[in-house]
Amino acid sequence: METKTTIIDWKEFQEKRDEFITYLSVEKNLSIHTQRAYTLDIDQFIDFWRSLPQDEAQHLTCRQIIERFLISLFYKKIDKSSIARKLSCFKSFEKFLRTQGIKLDLKLTRPRLDKKLPIYLSVDEVFHLLDEVKDDELPTQRPLRDKAIFELMYATGIRCSELVNIKLKDIDIDNKTIRIIGKGNKERIVLFGNKAKEKIESYIHHERQAYTQADENLFLNQWGRSLTSRSIQRIIVMFRKFLKVERAITPHKIRHSFATHLLSLGVDLRIIQELLGHKTVASTERYTHVSIERLSNLCDTIHPIHNMIKRHKA
Repeated sequence: METKTTIIDWKEFQEKRDEFITYLSVEKNLSIHTQRAYTLDIDQFIDFWRSLPQDEAQHLTCRQIIERFLISLFYKKIDKSSIARKLSCFKSFEKFLRTQGIKLDLKLTRPRLDKKLPIYLSVDEVFHLLDEVKDDELPTQRPLRDKAIFELMYATGIRCSELVNIKLKDIDIDNKTIRIIGKGNKERIVLFGNKAKEKIESYIHHERQAYTQADENLFLNQWGRSLTSRSIQRIIVMFRKFLKVERAITPHKIRHSFATHLLSLGVDLRIIQELLGHKTVASTERYTHVSIERLSNLCDTIHPIHNMIKRHKA
């Protein structure tokens, strides 16, 4: 197909939107959350384009209009991560249009994002929730399922979207492995320990077996259908009240805790990358900053030089 640089108006842009979302789902296998976010991003941009005076917009290229749109977001003080996501959306849209014979030549540059250290639970906090909180204390009708979900997320570091898609056939209980289909339809094998094995078996034998005509997914709701990511989020939030210190808990914080605790134990960064399903080791490297910060705090409190300084001041 011959590719030509084309200036398209907002109506043409809108016509390609639905095809683009289908492309993200079928060709790229992106999560439903990313699809929704990109749909909102495109709709927001189309609304901006439509609001421009017609005599002005007709003399602008698509790239110029996108640049004006991003500038408007900057002045509205939209955070950098949201703007960066919209840029990713436009880049994906540009690649899709190229398959349609349309070349936008956007050459957009992502804003430099401020690095945020991942927030995680301590080992003691995780063990308290998993070992000391009794099943009958949980405000749920399926405590075995909910405990198994928490235990499995911490044991494997899998994403929320990956957990809800686990099928019974994906689990090898004897070898304690699970076949995971991650981002970009990439397959990997994750490992879990004896405690997670016990929780999963207990859930399957005592709660899940009641659903004889159930979906093939491992974790089910009260109607025997697969849980949603939102359901998993609510289950994890339920555990928050059992912490001694007020702290938010999300599935992603459990993932961060998994990676941080492994790194603290000396597990190689490349192994953690593989277990997390990160495309590049750069995504995993941010956990090293957490360990360095933790090491620094330890040096400040237990290092002999620090104690000597305290004694001297006394």
